Amino acid sequence: MPAILVLNAGSSSIKFSIFEQQSAAQNLRLLNKGHVAQRGSKVELLVKNAQGQAVFSAQQESPQESPQGSIFDHDAAMSQLLAWFDAQTQGWNFAAIGHRVVHGGQKYSAPVAINEEILRELDALAPLAPLHQPHNLKVIRLLLARWPGIPQIACFDTAFHATQSPLAQACALPRAITDAGVRRYGFHGLSYEYIASQLPRVLPAQAHGKVIVAHLGNGASLCGMVNGKSVASTMGFSALDGLVMGTRCGSLDAGVVLYLLQELRMSAEQVSEMLYKQSGLLGVSGISSDMQVLLDSREPNAAQAIELFVYRITCEIGALTAAMGGLDALVFTAGIGENAAPIRERVALACGWLGAALDQNANEKGDTQLHLPASKLPMFLIPTDEELMIAKQAVQMVQTDHSSSINSK
Repeated sequence: MPAILVLNAGSSSIKFSIFEQQSAAQNLRLLNKGHVAQRGSKVELLVKNAQGQAVFSAQQESPQESPQGSIFDHDAAMSQLLAWFDAQTQGWNFAAIGHRVVHGGQKYSAPVAINEEILRELDALAPLAPLHQPHNLKVIRLLLARWPGIPQIACFDTAFHATQSPLAQACALPRAITDAGVRRYGFHGLSYEYIASQLPRVLPAQAHGKVIVAHLGNGASLCGMVNGKSVASTMGFSALDGLVMGTRCGSLDAGVVLYLLQELRMSAEQVSEMLYKQSGLLGVSGISSDMQVLLDSREPNAAQAIELFVYRITCEIGALTAAMGGLDALVFTAGIGENAAPIRERVALACGWLGAALDQNANEKGDTQLHLPASKLPMFLIPTDEELMIAKQAVQMVQTDHSSSINSK
């Protein structure tokens, strides 16, 4: 059957989804999804069906070790995943492979069919997203070698924010630095683009107005949209910026980095490791980066980590409201936004100055509409689906290329 494969390669996992391609780009049916992930000393392959039920799982010893523990081997992980593909009897015919690529730089503000020249250009962006870009591109290269005849489409997390004004993208640095590409890019764009596509259906009265979407997960950010287009975001040059995250610090005085380098004599590698992997909820709590673990904990540091997480969200909602000149709706999405009712409640309470009035019962149940009828700020919960957005972009790219090829003949 014709199908679209979607891959999202990270530092310690490769997530995947398979969609059946039906008559049109908007008509894609999820068949399977899962991951190959590092679990201690083992690499686990888990496959689920469209209903979320596990249909296959397997583990094997991690082939590489370091003094810090097992190293996720993307080659071995892809071999494990491809072996599962080969064992399937339904005979998928992949029409395209869509890849989440975190950074498109200044050049790529739309999906693109990948070739070696484009790969080299994306390689040059790795310093802008060091924890994501190299892994994204490594898996692309593996599949280009395995299936050279299948179109592979890069779908960029930065692309959705290309609609922001030059003012919103600017950094107050010397022109030589900003001209070299140092500016605010914004991330989580695939998630925001999916939510933007759902706004007319879920909240038609506010969809074309001023909406803040709160993508709250292990990585967290806010995006201010006007008429479904990004006008401002909390993440900037890197995925470290903005909100407190699972292990990332969020907004930080640049002087702190200078202090760490000059006074504490930390190396650049040590600073990077701390800011990306040892800070955020984990660093403040000293317990965990998992929000549910912190909500269940009675430790004061866990409570402080949660309070700081909500405080930063509240402050940034105020900033984005100012940037847009008003606010018509607030939307929660992603892992914490979709599943942590206490966090939604605390954010709504802190937004009382905007007229937010939460429906406690609807919030506890995880309903789509979260506000009371008297609320001046409508609030909603919309589950995100980055994989479906990538699949749609991949199909659209293939269809566009096919149409262009026919028209050129």
